[in-house]
Amino acid sequence: MTRVAVIDDWQKLALGSADWSALMKRAEVRFFHEAFGSEDDAAKQLADFDIVLSMRERTAFPATLVRRLPKLKMFSLTGARAASVNTAEMISHGVTVCYTGGGRSGTNTAELTLGVMLAAARHIPAADAAIRAGRFQEGVAAGFDLTGKTLGIVGLGRIGKLMARFGKALEMHVIAWSQNLTAEAATAGGAALASKDELLSQSDVVTLHLVLSDRSRGIIGAGDLAKMKRGAVLVNTSRGPLVDEAALLKELRSGRLIAALDVFDREPLPAGHPLRSAPNTVLTPHLGYGTVETFREFYGQCVENVLAFLDGKPVRVLEAPKR
Repeated sequence: MTRVAVIDDWQKLALGSADWSALMKRAEVRFFHEAFGSEDDAAKQLADFDIVLSMRERTAFPATLVRRLPKLKMFSLTGARAASVNTAEMISHGVTVCYTGGGRSGTNTAELTLGVMLAAARHIPAADAAIRAGRFQEGVAAGFDLTGKTLGIVGLGRIGKLMARFGKALEMHVIAWSQNLTAEAATAGGAALASKDELLSQSDVVTLHLVLSDRSRGIIGAGDLAKMKRGAVLVNTSRGPLVDEAALLKELRSGRLIAALDVFDREPLPAGHPLRSAPNTVLTPHLGYGTVETFREFYGQCVENVLAFLDGKPVRVLEAPKR
């Protein structure tokens, strides 16, 4: 019988997000609720599966892992792009790679970004903790108004444009920068163009909305953080490696900056990681895209993909990249 691995189900949401009954009549389906400890662990646990359904940006599938899964016949991505999955290697080994829709056009991530930005500016997690510890206002610092302040958006794509609209709704001054952004494109996206240095030095909140690539990795380094205002908030709901993590930790411990982070260099964030105990932070466990609506789309289409593959008529098939 065909064996299907549903991996990366860390929140245990997959089973309730789709109707798996038709697939379970035709295949053995196993849900993996914990992250693999290493590539060796992933290779061992997935060795006997014919089909793997993954969740975006969780388990990495480099070429070295793909080559250790000789029984793999089909792989399904959530979304159509995954920098951590070597789809070209899979396709070259005869694996059918399918994809799903990409979720709700960035609104889910933008809404979470707005939420953690507000939480950081008004110290909402600390206030919640104080109430639960039997205190009231004691030990809770005063936050600051966002109205009238400057929101700096690094990356004015789909999500960045939504953040510009949110910033305007809060009556913030919105500026933006990215390596190829023009004044015309910035204006069309709801922001004023600024240089990188201007954005960092003028913004009360800096929010990152870039795709992780060789060009964007580490785009906010120690020198960039040093240019930010004292008490400014850095928001990252895109990808952890956009920011120099060690440099950010130094700024947080000094009390100079506040950070609201939904993404990290390593996920899941290890239990003893210094960010877990860092001051001046709002931390969420990569929830940006993870809404009920998104999971229904992802897992519903994953089931459709597998059933179509088993019928010999695969759908949403990803083609090999052109050389």
